[in-house]
Amino acid sequence: MMGRRMGRPGLVGMAARTAVVAGTATAVSGGVSRRQNARAEDKAEQQYNEQQAQQQQMQQAAPPPPAAPAEPETSTDDLIAQLKKLGELKEAGVLDDAEFQVAKAKLLAEM
Repeated sequence: MMGRRMGRPGLVGMAARTAVVAGTATAVSGGVSRRQNARAEDKAEQQYNEQQAQQQQMQQAAPPPPAAPAEPETSTDDLIAQLKKLGELKEAGVLDDAEFQVAKAKLLAEM
């Protein structure tokens, strides 16, 4: 009967040990790799969600663009003509002083 050999392992023993070590290393690195990928995906998703929330806040907080200034509805010549008409209506007695002043102020405010 042959006993256990002392010293260096034989070729089959060395191949078996190498296979076990390589298999263990592959399994460990695969697990580490999967864990790192999962963490990276979680972090990317969290950053994406934060960016979306910030964009929504900015859209809600952003004031609407200012309205374009209104073009004067009447030119100076039109304004003078309208004021003359008001004066004629006042002289004819159609408008009293208070109504004339209100209408005149309204015309001047539009300009």
